[in-house]
Amino acid sequence: MVAITNSYYTAYSTATSSGSASAATTATASAKTQTTTTATATSSSATSITLSDAAKAALSERSFAAVLADARTKLTELLEAAGRKSPLQNGELALDMSSLDSRELYAMASDKSFAADQNEAAKLEMQRRMEAALAGPLSIAKVTGNYTGLYNAAATFLDALGPEEKASADWQASRAAVTEGLKQLQTDSKTLPEAGGNDPVATYIKLLETRGALDQSMASLATNARTTIDKRYADATAAGKIPTFKPNGTGAFIDLSDLSSRTLSSIVLDKEGQFSSQEVAAAKSELRTKSSAVLMAGLKSASKSSDPTAFSQNVISAFSSLSAEERQAAGWSDKLYEAAVANYSSSNKLMEMFNQLGASSGSASKSTPGFSLAGLLG
Repeated sequence: MVAITNSYYTAYSTATSSGSASAATTATASAKTQTTTTATATSSSATSITLSDAAKAALSERSFAAVLADARTKLTELLEAAGRKSPLQNGELALDMSSLDSRELYAMASDKSFAADQNEAAKLEMQRRMEAALAGPLSIAKVTGNYTGLYNAAATFLDALGPEEKASADWQASRAAVTEGLKQLQTDSKTLPEAGGNDPVATYIKLLETRGALDQSMASLATNARTTIDKRYADATAAGKIPTFKPNGTGAFIDLSDLSSRTLSSIVLDKEGQFSSQEVAAAKSELRTKSSAVLMAGLKSASKSSDPTAFSQNVISAFSSLSAEERQAAGWSDKLYEAAVANYSSSNKLMEMFNQLGASSGSASKSTPGFSLAGLLG
């Protein structure tokens, strides 16, 4: 992992079991921790997933000991399904750990009862998730020139983490830096804030410039997927059924919906020829279902916004949140991004023109405070 100074990132390599134990004592007091995960953040609109009250309670009420046990069980199952003994390969994350929640990852990263390679894998996944959360909002900031949405996305990501992690000095320093960044942006939203060495946003931007985005090896994920599918075939055969990718068929349905989009992409691209045409088709269908859901969520969110550029921004964010391989596998060409940027520019220009008309309408503008395109559209 790249050595950097930001406290939130370096916390991944310095967390200890004693820190986790002390943080665990605050779990009960922090039971009402925020658990909203933002998928697309802008200064004016966002696509987000809000957990139900029952889900929030389930996440916050577990003791840290229970979290540790769950993390260990899930890791064992993931390693078994992938046919691996270690979640790392050549120092890189080689296991799809998307099914672990933030508390489980922090437990794995900070508790010494886990092996060193497991600690490191959890740290890498934690870092990968933060970067994935900031990728889309950063692209929006580059198009709009407004950094407020980017810092709001960082705040949302940090606030959604577990109580043990939020009790750490590293989290608090990073959250304070983000708060300072948002404060500066209230005065000047077009200039990247200078919030100090603990600012995770500034650190992320520097990392992109030096080593690019952090992600998992497609080759490793393809190998894992091959093992997982073969195991499901074997389970179906052992039950006396014929494996099938048709959900309404008479055989045993081989469900790929639990695989992450990046794992599905490794099957679709099949760079080493490990998968049959049926397997590739099934993965492609599942991936398109997932990607379509993202776009539909962006459209639904935009329909509730008074900002006519909201949908364009959501598409820009969704596009940029995927790796190049995922976009290729899902059929998202660069033309989609270019169209979203063009739509944003034209919508923004129209909004400016209508606002100027409103400002120059004399008595009309005086009698209609806050005149805007949203007002014109009713």
